[in-house]
Amino acid sequence: MKRLLRILVSTLLILMAWQALVTFGDIPHFILPSPIKTATTLWELRGLIASHAWVTSMEILLGLLIGTLLGTVTAIWLARSSIARYLVQPVLVLTQALPVFALAPLFTLWLGYGMASKILVAVLIIYFPVASAFFDGLMQTPKAWLNLGKVMGAGSRQLLWHIQIPAALPQLASGLRLAAVYAPIGAIIGEWVGASEGLGYLMLLANGRAKIDLMFAALLVLALLTLCLHYAVGKVCDMLVRKYAP
Repeated sequence: MKRLLRILVSTLLILMAWQALVTFGDIPHFILPSPIKTATTLWELRGLIASHAWVTSMEILLGLLIGTLLGTVTAIWLARSSIARYLVQPVLVLTQALPVFALAPLFTLWLGYGMASKILVAVLIIYFPVASAFFDGLMQTPKAWLNLGKVMGAGSRQLLWHIQIPAALPQLASGLRLAAVYAPIGAIIGEWVGASEGLGYLMLLANGRAKIDLMFAALLVLALLTLCLHYAVGKVCDMLVRKYAP
């Protein structure tokens, strides 16, 4: 409750500062619309914005799910295989060395203007933090716990599932919280490069037609989606850590 109150107070202060800047700075609405103007546009065009927000939400959620699955599987594979660590870890680093803006046009060319190319961009952004954080957690399992498991007759698979993975859940949770913030970035980048729907597409369309109030309305919806996703992922991570982490 206190956390929610802090968020509301911070949001209110930002909106008041925004309104004061527009009012006392005498800034034209086509440069910086006021919060009131933005809220009015959001309400009047709520159907249009909601339809595009639904598309972006699906891209974000699917990208988050696929990226998380691939990241966790990769981390477990690397933790269990020294050969995989030797061969695959450089590839993980390479996925982050290449800028996503450079790859997004290729994905659009290969997969078209639909959701697939946007999901792939989101997966590429999410994959590394999840895999890296979870792998570090798996490799940092206290040796005393592993030795105790071996003394009690546990095999390598039992050590993994009953000791290493539970011990690495806090690190996985950290990676997932980052992924929840990065996923919308990937989806929006993909929509900016080439799309026919989505909040990123709507923002570009509004900017090209000088409808800055609509662009800000779409941006606010995107920020709200990101905050809700981060909050939901954080709650799930806290539950998993409390229930399964040693």
